[in-house]
Amino acid sequence: MTSNGIPVDGGIDSHVHLMPDRLMAAIREALNDAAGWEFDHPTDREAIEAALREYGIERYVALPYAHKPGIAADLNGWLLEEASASEMCLPFATVHPADDVHAVVEAAFENGARGLKFQCPVQEVAPDDPRLDPAYELCAAYDRPVLHHAGNAPMFEASPHVGIERFRRFRERFPAVRACCAHMGTFEHEAFLELARTDENVYLDTSFAMATVVDRYVDFDPAAIDDAVFEDLAGRVMYGSDYPNVPHAYEREYEGLVDRDLSETALEALFRGATAQFLGET
Repeated sequence: MTSNGIPVDGGIDSHVHLMPDRLMAAIREALNDAAGWEFDHPTDREAIEAALREYGIERYVALPYAHKPGIAADLNGWLLEEASASEMCLPFATVHPADDVHAVVEAAFENGARGLKFQCPVQEVAPDDPRLDPAYELCAAYDRPVLHHAGNAPMFEASPHVGIERFRRFRERFPAVRACCAHMGTFEHEAFLELARTDENVYLDTSFAMATVVDRYVDFDPAAIDDAVFEDLAGRVMYGSDYPNVPHAYEREYEGLVDRDLSETALEALFRGATAQFLGET
């Protein structure tokens, strides 16, 4: 850990994107077109890992997503191969709802994927879409978690594929599956936090939403989430960065969290323990 890094040894970043160059470039172009965001962080695995290590991150969850049918199996295979050459990478898998969901997910889990990722508004699939049932059934069978972009930030307020109601219906049907809503559930963070208080298998990650500069990009103030949340939900709020697809320096993602008046127990949970629990390691 460096002097300007996270305050916990063995830190885990729960929300990092690692994808082939062509796909990453297309994602960045889409974000630039939609929001005007510019990105200058590296996208190859070794450079990403070198940057993360500078801030005290020892492991990270690598999140892919398939924006169209027919690419998920190859994308998962590529990521699993990258992870095999890394001591830091914890690879997740993805699947498109129009794929053979059971076959794609089962193959990924058999080959070492640690969980599933769905970018609901981009993939145009809600958490409670019945086409994903085979994926959740496999999550339960293999004890693998799932991470959704299920909130409506930063630009998805009109999407029918996100929101607390769609996520809540998924939870009612698959309560045993550990599930994270990314970005603190913004802009419905209060409802997602309330669900986490009553459902011990619901997690949240801090990526982008808790950055000290988030208000430059979206109408959200991290102060809307008070310190008590990190104490009361210690073990189920995970530090994540959205790196390398953030239009700001990496330290903006964690500096505001470090500056909060949190107990050592809450800090350890935030920067390491919660993600380990989400992954089923504890």
